Amino acid sequence: MDRRRRDLVDRDLEDAAADLLAHDPRLRALDVRVRFDCGVAHVEGDVRAAADLAMLRERLGRLAGVLAVWDRVRVAGVMPRVVDLGCGDTKQHRDNLGVDLRPGPAVDVLADLARGVPLADESVDQVFVVHVLEHLADYLPLLRECHRVLRPGGVLHVLAPWWRHVNAVADPTHVRLIDVQTFKHLCRPDDAGRCWYPLLVTRDESTVFADLVPLRGGREPAGERWLARFFD
Repeated sequence: MDRRRRDLVDRDLEDAAADLLAHDPRLRALDVRVRFDCGVAHVEGDVRAAADLAMLRERLGRLAGVLAVWDRVRVAGVMPRVVDLGCGDTKQHRDNLGVDLRPGPAVDVLADLARGVPLADESVDQVFVVHVLEHLADYLPLLRECHRVLRPGGVLHVLAPWWRHVNAVADPTHVRLIDVQTFKHLCRPDDAGRCWYPLLVTRDESTVFADLVPLRGGREPAGERWLARFFD
């Protein structure tokens, strides 16, 4: 999709989001703003409770054409704590905590992610893993660490090159091919009972997007009808 068409689609999605906020009684009172950039919803504002934010994410994710929902929303006046793992020279927001193996302008913490994430259990609200998984021969340990450090209701945001696009094979440091279906197995409990709930898993012409919530405290995994929205 060329840039002009992408911009038109984004403006249409913004109108759809505004209509949703105006007419859905569960969202009408929320003090939030939504803009779209290449199909990704960027949300800012304030909500009173985490349940309000969870409902907003879920309803926005149901709009046709939305690839991901990224929010910087204050819950009861508190800003989220957000981490960019493997950030390189670019963080998704300047206030995020950047973690990488090598120093750089966006890096706040030096760490070898192959040895774990140097954060406490349930200490962050969102984790970005942007163009990282395709570089790892075994990405499951890193995802287990993301599950550990995210608070209940927190979100893991993943971007990776879609396996059928040239970007997936053009970089010789890519050692794994990623598809939407790659994330299906994460939505069933592993041997330790860890499981992810898919808020949104989709792709465009070049990139796979996944917004995943760690399940804890006996919460049931997603049912077959919900999983059928994303997976074969």
